[in-house]
Amino acid sequence: MSKHFSMPNTDSEQLIISCFANEGNATIPDLSKKLSIGVPKVTQLVQKLMQDGVVKDYGKIQSTGGRKPNLYGLVPGSAFFVGVDVKQTHILIGLMDSQKNLIGVSEKLPYRLDNTQESLDQLCGHIQSFIAAQAFPDKILGIGINLSGRINYATGHSYSFFHFGDEPLSQIIEKQVGIPVILENDSRAMAFGEFSMGIVQEEKDVLFINLDYGIAVGILMNGQLYYGKSGYAGEFGHMPIFDNELICRCGKKGCLETEASGWALTRLFREKLSEGSSSVLSQRNIPVESVEMEDIIDAALNDDVLAIELIAKIGENLGRGIAALINIFNPELVVLGGGLLATGEYIWLPIRTAINKYSLSLVNNDTQLRMSALGEKAGVVGACLLIRNHVLKIV
Repeated sequence: MSKHFSMPNTDSEQLIISCFANEGNATIPDLSKKLSIGVPKVTQLVQKLMQDGVVKDYGKIQSTGGRKPNLYGLVPGSAFFVGVDVKQTHILIGLMDSQKNLIGVSEKLPYRLDNTQESLDQLCGHIQSFIAAQAFPDKILGIGINLSGRINYATGHSYSFFHFGDEPLSQIIEKQVGIPVILENDSRAMAFGEFSMGIVQEEKDVLFINLDYGIAVGILMNGQLYYGKSGYAGEFGHMPIFDNELICRCGKKGCLETEASGWALTRLFREKLSEGSSSVLSQRNIPVESVEMEDIIDAALNDDVLAIELIAKIGENLGRGIAALINIFNPELVVLGGGLLATGEYIWLPIRTAINKYSLSLVNNDTQLRMSALGEKAGVVGACLLIRNHVLKIV
């Protein structure tokens, strides 16, 4: 059994840890060259990290001539990180090791995100159960949690959910689960997951659009997550685009989210059912007020005409908003992700058509549009990577 992970004590040790974590195993000459540190000093640091149980000697490697160098890397199974992606109707929890391997994911754990103490307690209960089920819970060094809405990553405060007092939510949860916690906005975490291990390749200026019950954007500028002054950048759904009297969840009228989100789709679908429109959901005896976004997506995938028509309407409105972002940011790449993408071409085509209609051609020509490669796991991957980087001090 490997030793417990021991955090590095010096900046030089930290550089070596970061190099192994991001680029994999390496020889001492390779480390010396990458880090611009002399071979004797690197040798001394690697030996110290081996004594601490952080680094392992993987033995000799093939060489074209001369003495064969040894290959070094992080000790497998010495440290793990938990990522928690909180959705409106379920939770996903994943476990990642220090070398960015996603060990496993518990998907769609039943949950209802409400701004209540009961909902917070249920969230903590899910996390505790997941940790207790792991083989080495004492080797879990941190937990990253994604929530929708306004999150201050630097302070650990959530101002959209569970803001019951002055104490940061990250500290409240940390006290209950007994492991260091960081909070992140769900769209930003999904963006980081895609940027690090998903569809993003060499692009450095990327927008990740999270299309779910709410909508938001994670922004990557020159390869770095963009937070804004207080950490609230990306509230895409609250752009005042429509001239309507619909009150958004933020309390204002005319927000993009009132006409182009999972909430909007659910509202429109319920209204149509109440007016007598036909749908496969009518035949399933689901009460109108109980119809959820997931039910509508399932109906569309079963060729329900009403669901398909309303999803197309939502897609056109979304494309209009995304076109505005493209005009403002001129990104290399726009990635679409989130629950609404499960409808595939039903939402993809209207979005593309509206982007072409409303964005400036000169700007639009520079922007690629892709679907998320990580899908439902984007948020879990992003949360795991963010807490891993935070704990290991990886830049």
